[in-house]
Amino acid sequence: MSSSVPHDLQIDPRYAPLQAVLWDMDGTIVDTEPYWIQAEKDLVAEYGGSWTDSDAESMVGQALTYGAGLLQNAGVPLTVREIIDRLISQVTENVSNRIPWRPGARELLAELRENGVPCVLVTMSEPVLANAICRQLPAGTFEFLVTGDMVQRGKPHPEPYELAFDRLRGLVPDLVKDRVVAIEDSLPGVTSATAAGLVTLGVPHFLPLPPAGDRHEWETLAGRSAADLASLVTSTPAGATR
Repeated sequence: MSSSVPHDLQIDPRYAPLQAVLWDMDGTIVDTEPYWIQAEKDLVAEYGGSWTDSDAESMVGQALTYGAGLLQNAGVPLTVREIIDRLISQVTENVSNRIPWRPGARELLAELRENGVPCVLVTMSEPVLANAICRQLPAGTFEFLVTGDMVQRGKPHPEPYELAFDRLRGLVPDLVKDRVVAIEDSLPGVTSATAAGLVTLGVPHFLPLPPAGDRHEWETLAGRSAADLASLVTSTPAGATR
C-alpha cells in the first residue's frame, strides 16, 4: 500500500524535528486482540484442548510464528502455516464486519498526513488483515506496510522496525532514528522499537507495560496531536511518562 503523497512535501515546521512515525496495528490502531483471542480459543477447542486468558496474554504482540508454536504445544495438530492461516482468516472475517478503532488513532494519523509527516505501518499481522484495515483509512495514510511475512525475526526482535526505517530512508532525506517515533501497545512491540534505536512511545492497552527508562508512555492517543509526538523527540523518556 503506497502513499499518493509526494515525497518532496515539507513537514510543517511546527512539528520539527519529527521526521516520521512508525505505527503498530493490533492494539494500537485497532482493538483486535479480542478477535485474536477468540480465534485462538476456537482453534484449540476444535481439537479438544483448552486455552486460557493467561495463554492468550503470552501471545500479545508476538510474531505469529511464535504464537503458532504455542498453539501446537496446546494440542493443535496443524503446521505453523496452517495455524496462522486459520487465525488470520477468522480475525479478518470479524474485521470485515466491524473494525474496533482505538481512541485517537485515526485522528492522529489524519493530522500527521495533513502536515506532511510520513507514517509507516509495522505489524506482525500479514497483508490480508493489514490491508483490510488500511482500506478503511484514507488513501495515502501510510507510505508502505511492513508485515509479519516480510521478516525472518518478528517482534520483539528489532528486524521489523529496522526494515521499516531502511525502506523509509529511501524516501525521506537525512532520516535519522532519533527523529523517528514508533508507537506500540505491547512489550514485544516496544522492545522491538527500542532495540531498533527509535524514539519509542508505549500506549498500553490489553496488558500494562513494565516501567522502563528508555521509552515514553501515554495512557491514550485520544486528544494527542502531532505536536505532542514532536515533543517526544526532544524530551527524555522519563520526563514524558504520564
